[in-house]
Formats: sequence, structure tokens, C-alpha cells
Amino acid sequence: MVAWTTEHFGKEKPHFNLARMKAGGESFEVVVHPEAALAFRQSQGKADIHDVLVYDRIFADAKKGLAASEHIMKSVFNTVDPAEVARQIILKGEVQLTSEYRDNLREAKRKAIVNIIHRMAIDPKTGFPIPQSRIEAAMEEAKVRIDEHASSEDQVQAIVRQLMPVLPIKFEVRQVEFHIPAQFAAKAHPILKGFGSLQKDSWQSDGSLLAVVEVPAGLQQELFSELNRLCHGSVESKVVGARQ
Repeated sequence: MVAWTTEHFGKEKPHFNLARMKAGGESFEVVVHPEAALAFRQSQGKADIHDVLVYDRIFADAKKGLAASEHIMKSVFNTVDPAEVARQIILKGEVQLTSEYRDNLREAKRKAIVNIIHRMAIDPKTGFPIPQSRIEAAMEEAKVRIDEHASSEDQVQAIVRQLMPVLPIKFEVRQVEFHIPAQFAAKAHPILKGFGSLQKDSWQSDGSLLAVVEVPAGLQQELFSELNRLCHGSVESKVVGARQ
């Protein structure tokens, strides 16, 4: 086992994000950029390993600056190539994130989840979107735990189930028909497409646009506001269907 002093790490020393793997009775570690390491795992190793590694070196204990034995590495990984060994460690081992990075990652995902619920769901009593402050308060009351390793989208349904006892939530998709005057139709078209799925797109003989958009109920009011600003209140609309 070869010592590689922590002086090599400079200012990085207190802030290790590691990928770590135990094999053959030994520990193998690499120092990684956390976002790149998580993306590398999600890509099943298709990303560039050199974008992931902070140091092109395999350690037995990175914080102590102890390099892994090449003899043991060869017996475990059938290679001493740092890139290939690092690839196996990141894919098969555990990515260990600093507490600061985990906290920042959880906070970013919490905000993303709150935004998803706000935009996609409604209060079943009022039919209106739920304010983000109410969602945040309910998450705190329900003691919701955010998984920093899972995507925000993948956590929404489970978190909504946790929130239901303290915050009624309803996910609904509505079909809304719009009739937009000719002078605003061209600019309104991309707005409609940006808010949902365009189910009907019919240009009338007078140049006006008749469209049906399938939009999450939580976004309906925002879409109305956007179109009314563009059309100065002259847009006509009505809900023609809904599904949960």
C-alpha cells in the first residue's frame, strides 16, 4: 500500500465526494465530481469517465492519501488501469456524497417536487392550484423525507400519498377549448403547445384559431392568464372534458 499525502488534494481535502467499493477484503475509492458520478451511474457507464474523476488515481483510503495496491487491484479487477477500475467502482460500488452536497441536493429536489405538485395538482374543494407555501407546510407537517438519489418526478406520487392526510390533493387533466382571434392566433399557437398536449388545431376561414388543449388542472389558470395577456381578454375558452 503506497502513501500519497493529502497535500496533493490542496483545498479539496475537506470536501471529498467518493465512490467506494469493497472487494477481495479490500477497499477501493476514487474522488469524484458528484453530479458527474450520479450521471455516470444513470447512463450505465456510457458517459466519459474522465469527466467524473477529480483525480485519476485509485485509493485504499482517499482521506488519508493511501493509494490502493496495484497487486490487489489486479487480482480484483483484472486490470490496473485507473479509468477501468474507477468505472467498475462507480457502477458497482456506492457513491458517498458530502453532507453539504446531500443537503443542497435534497433542497433542490424538494423545491422541484413542490413545483411539480403546484403545477400538476389542484385543491379538490376549490378546483384551484395549491399555493406552494401550503405544500411546503404540509410536507413539513407530514415529515416528508426527500431521497437525494431518486429523481424528483419519481418521488412525487409517494410524497403525495404522504401528504393526503394533511392536505387534500387531486391530480386532474382537463381538455380546454380556445377560440383565439386572428390577430393573436399565430403568437398564441406556441403558448398552447407549451402548456399541454394539443388535441385539436383548426384554423378558421377568418384566420382565427380553434384549439383544444389537454392541460394539467394546476396549469389551467396560468394558461388562461398568459393567453389573456396576449389577447387583451378577447380569447374565448371553455372546459370540454376532464380525467384523473
